[in-house]
Amino acid sequence: MNVSKLIQTTLVALMLAAATSLASAQLNSGAQTIALNATLNESLTLSLSANSVTFNLTPGSATNAGSSNITATTSWVLKPTRTAVGIFAYFTAAAAALTDGSGDNIPSSAFTISDNGGTAAGLTNTVVFGGGNAGLQVANVAITGTNRNGSRTDVMAFNINLSGGTLPQLPAGTYSGTLNIQAQATP
Repeated sequence: MNVSKLIQTTLVALMLAAATSLASAQLNSGAQTIALNATLNESLTLSLSANSVTFNLTPGSATNAGSSNITATTSWVLKPTRTAVGIFAYFTAAAAALTDGSGDNIPSSAFTISDNGGTAAGLTNTVVFGGGNAGLQVANVAITGTNRNGSRTDVMAFNINLSGGTLPQLPAGTYSGTLNIQAQATP
């Protein structure tokens, strides 16, 4: 076989291979699209470790600690427009935070909360919830780009101070009331 015939045969074989290759090339459809939408809802929750505290009161005593501390866990997922999360404790009325139902009352100013071991404070402020002069802002968390999704834990210790005003003369009885704990995210 001469070189020219060998080159011819090789060229014919390559052309047949190329034609076979082109004939079996992939065939593609047009692209179809799927629109994707994902939503992460904004949320703010507050949960308490327990929902009751008892006090054994001593007449005229400034120290009447609650039977247990309560842990409040606040969790949030917030939009970028939110600037703070506040945690509030409040009563519905300053004059009668706890009452015996017969007209004898313990005011909110005599009820104190120590948050996370800090200085105890009375519920004497007007806050976004509850009665006038019957609340306390327990905590305020500034919201930034790094904590839009976050949580906070507050361990609250309670005390009733019976040493001031007419409270040293508080008659024997069972006094009950409702303390509310609530969180708010502000724009």
